[in-house]
Amino acid sequence: MPFLPLPSRRDVGLAFAMATAAAVSAPTFAETPAPLPRPAHVVQDHSIGKSQRESMTLAARRYFAFWNTGDESYARLALSPDFVDRTLPAGRPQGFEGPLFASRNFRTAVPDLKAEVQEMMLVGDRVVGRLHFTGHYTGTFQGKAGSGQPVDFIATDIYRIANGRIAENWHLEDNLTLLQQLGVVHP
Repeated sequence: MPFLPLPSRRDVGLAFAMATAAAVSAPTFAETPAPLPRPAHVVQDHSIGKSQRESMTLAARRYFAFWNTGDESYARLALSPDFVDRTLPAGRPQGFEGPLFASRNFRTAVPDLKAEVQEMMLVGDRVVGRLHFTGHYTGTFQGKAGSGQPVDFIATDIYRIANGRIAENWHLEDNLTLLQQLGVVHP
């Protein structure tokens, strides 16, 4: 059996530091979320390179996962630190905190909210998502308690992706249908 020298104290310290750094930098569940929502249908601009297409898809699917689950870690992975909401509703904070605020408030009314991605389109530096939201109004909205009635509405989001994250967002929700289902607006 060949003789193997014992590592020096410096070598042990260096190995420990490298192992610690690897453990700290190793992906966590939040950094590699799975499963992410899969769109039922995808349309892709074939002039977009594979790497960019994968980066855009990952950012969009992480954001879809945020809306589907309410888990803020998905939003933190999807949104750029300088994220801007270009269709900011009154009362919602601008930037990264806006979607978190909206999700928390919405889930107060509809705790079992789910988002299905009906279609995702990748064009240029944009991702367009057609989303279908469902759930039950079992919480409260504007001080009014729900009685379990179903919530079912659609939304369309447009994301501009930069450096693998959503830098800007334009969105349009069918708020009339939603407010009718919540009993706030009557047909």
